[in-house]
Amino acid sequence: MRFSSTLNHRPEGFALGIHGSYWQAAMSVDGSLGIRVNGEHRRVPGGISVAQMVNELGLDPLRVAVERNLDIVPRSSLGQVCVEDGDDFEIVHFVGGG
Repeated sequence: MRFSSTLNHRPEGFALGIHGSYWQAAMSVDGSLGIRVNGEHRRVPGGISVAQMVNELGLDPLRVAVERNLDIVPRSSLGQVCVEDGDDFEIVHFVGGG
């Protein structure tokens, strides 16, 4: 089994941020959260679950491993864990083949 941690596209609703102070101001204006996914700054809607975020990234929650702030998020709880402002995610996508 091979895996890839590269996310090459930015789905609608996810955008790169600029600097820390910008993130704080933008959060209070539009309700979105500033996070990092595989080292890239992104904005996500407030109240989104980790499973919803993974879906928005175009990935299948059943085929990923998610680390949030250096802790593994069990696949069974991806739908219950909410993304919080400042979270740092590492997402590994498993790809079939040989």
